[in-house]
Amino acid sequence: MIAIVDYGVGNIRSVERALVRVGAAARLTSDPDDLAAADGIVLPGVGAFAPALARLVESGLGGRIVELSRLGKPILGVCLGYQLLFEESTEHGRHAGLGLLPGRVVDVAGAGRVPVIGWCRVAQTGPSPLWAGVPDHSYFYFVHSFTPGQSEHRIGCSDHSPAAAAADGNVMGTQFHPEKSGADGLRLYANFVGLCG
Repeated sequence: MIAIVDYGVGNIRSVERALVRVGAAARLTSDPDDLAAADGIVLPGVGAFAPALARLVESGLGGRIVELSRLGKPILGVCLGYQLLFEESTEHGRHAGLGLLPGRVVDVAGAGRVPVIGWCRVAQTGPSPLWAGVPDHSYFYFVHSFTPGQSEHRIGCSDHSPAAAAADGNVMGTQFHPEKSGADGLRLYANFVGLCG
């Protein structure tokens, strides 16, 4: 079972539908114990960093995600959920993140129109099981004003996101929305589910 963390942010139903479509048993949950029972965890999110992190902390979900990541459970962050995995964000001040990936979230520099909304090519900058069967420079769908900056663990970049995807062992994430990215996005979710076996 793949647990989708429900902490009061948007976009969780589309993530659930995508995971079900690739054959996963997916469950939306706000119960930290469900995360422990799951084979893998998806942390989605749309919105602002600080209030989202506060909800994770207050609910006990953030602490459980950190604990389970250290035990080796596969974790995939998507969009804001991906940003929350980093050490720090500069969105409207400075805010500590979950600290599972080194680096900081910064504003999208040189993007012209912000937020960045639409399809962008993602160059695969490092090997990862997430990319299995996904052609390099595939298009993925982005909606964001902030992004992780340069990261030693990046596995993908786009014109406006130096670390459009990153992975460090069992902790991984994407700035783009796989659930809105057609066949390649579904393949990425299927690859994650395969790591949770």
